Amino acid sequence: MSILTLTMNPAIDICTRVDRVRPVDKMRCDPPRIDPGGGGINVARTVLALGATATAVFPAGGYPGRRLEQLVLAAGVSMRPVPIAEPTRESVSVTDKTSGEQFRFVLPGPTLSDAEQQAVLGAVDQAAESAQVVVASGSLPPGVPDDFYRTLAERMAIRGVPLVLDTSGAALRHVHSGVFLLKPSVRELGELFGRRLTGSDEQIAAARELISDRVAHIVVVSLGAGGALAVTSDTQEFFPAIPVPVCSGIGAGDAMVGGIAVGMVRGMSLGDAVRLGIAAATAALGAPGSSPGAPERIAELFEQLEDDHYVTDDAEQAPSALPG
Repeated sequence: MSILTLTMNPAIDICTRVDRVRPVDKMRCDPPRIDPGGGGINVARTVLALGATATAVFPAGGYPGRRLEQLVLAAGVSMRPVPIAEPTRESVSVTDKTSGEQFRFVLPGPTLSDAEQQAVLGAVDQAAESAQVVVASGSLPPGVPDDFYRTLAERMAIRGVPLVLDTSGAALRHVHSGVFLLKPSVRELGELFGRRLTGSDEQIAAARELISDRVAHIVVVSLGAGGALAVTSDTQEFFPAIPVPVCSGIGAGDAMVGGIAVGMVRGMSLGDAVRLGIAAATAALGAPGSSPGAPERIAELFEQLEDDHYVTDDAEQAPSALPG
């Protein structure tokens, strides 16, 4: 096994389309697309699309939990589901075909008991013995304390397994150390610091503050249509986005994390790993629902990105995506 993913609040993603979203009226929907969802599961699907191996750990309960397991298996992802008492959540997205806007309805998820939380951590501990990288992605469900990812980071640091973390809000604020690569959006980074980060100088300074405080070794800030920024203690590198028509934005950020994780286990430089992540995210934008982009499309976009960036510090340093 190369990459282990953790999804604390997975979901069954139901995506459909209507002619126009209106209040009160019944809206006749297109046949739905149903995908296994949640940050880490989406990451694992991208890892698989890139030809690498991944195992997904996630809590699953009730009939929806069994359905989620079936969907993960159908996607070809190895899994270690952890049984819980309450049913797994479902999420619904509806695209207005007239405007092209997508409306997402996200339920809070099941409440996990202390014993169930410990069972999840135990499953991660066991699976991490053969993992090169652990990726934790997504929100925390009800009942899980805000410092859960902090506990996970400490446990992975003791094991010497690099942790990639993609979360936000209180779950991110409670992480104080132990993360190898942190992947916030620019909005999430601004929320963490309590202010809007309007320019690259402010974004770099905020990311470097997290690094100097030993929260993370590397911070990769996703800028949406503005591209991405990778920051280490002594380098910063900007990567432009590739404008493409958007079919669905669900899971694009997770696809970016999946691409970066694959780059890490393949020994790529940090810059190439981030480019692979951007290529995977861009390909996902053109795919339906939360499905990953096609491998050939990711490869095409990665080639396009190879020379289309600039470095604001010494490029010859070429930091590795994994610790040496």
